[in-house]
Amino acid sequence: MSQTVPRPAPSPGAISRIRLHAHSLSPSLRQVADHVLREADSVIHQTITELAASAGVGEATITRLCRKLDFAGFHAFKIALAADVAGRDTAAERPTSLEGQTARLVQRAALTLEDTGRLISPDAIEAVAEQLARAPRVDLTGQGNSGMVAQLFAHRLLRLGITAQAFTDPHVAAVSISTLPRGGVVIGLTSSGSTIDTVQHLRLAQSQGHYTVALTHHASSPVTRYASRVLFTSGQEDPLSDAVMDTLISQTLVLELLYAALIARRPEAAATLRLTAESVGEKKY
Repeated sequence: MSQTVPRPAPSPGAISRIRLHAHSLSPSLRQVADHVLREADSVIHQTITELAASAGVGEATITRLCRKLDFAGFHAFKIALAADVAGRDTAAERPTSLEGQTARLVQRAALTLEDTGRLISPDAIEAVAEQLARAPRVDLTGQGNSGMVAQLFAHRLLRLGITAQAFTDPHVAAVSISTLPRGGVVIGLTSSGSTIDTVQHLRLAQSQGHYTVALTHHASSPVTRYASRVLFTSGQEDPLSDAVMDTLISQTLVLELLYAALIARRPEAAATLRLTAESVGEKKY
């Protein structure tokens, strides 16, 4: 009676798995694998679309490589690769004193705002503001940290008297988008541009003829395919890092510029802001 030999558990590292399977990879998969080994520091910040373009293959090839290496998908692969890079990196340590950490964060925030400012397209801001000014309803969708920024902007729109709601539950977001009245606007926030739920929400909205806006850091990413307009942010989150300040302040700056452009299109803005401020006056001492 023959026994089934148990398959060895895969190594957690992306680089070690690539080397382990190198001999059995097809030419196209080997092409991607070699590119990852050469450019690991850049790959951890890329979307699947950007990696496919830089490696000279299709996105399906990237997915096949991840599955071949026993990863659930590209995101899981990037997390493992980021761990490899972090373990290899011998760069200078972060400052440990509070003063040093403060200076470092302030400098990063300033650089992020400057970078974001250089990415701003006045034409895109004005075009989106024009659509928002006459939209019967605005739905915003985002997951994780982007979801929190979406909620903030929905609140800002409400202060101007614009019917707006933000969703972090992808199922509720899909239901709302499916009932959006004609002329509605859907804004999807995803720094990576590859958040599946957000991409699907904009695709759904586009299929129903609504005006769609993507707020993302990556020009070559899935979400841009379903956007009437793309607003670009700055800042890249490391897959293993919990440092999200760059993304949050970059997204917020872009939306504040959009808010300013929107005020200029609503003559009643001042009166509405006063009215909404007075509505919560009794909630403060």
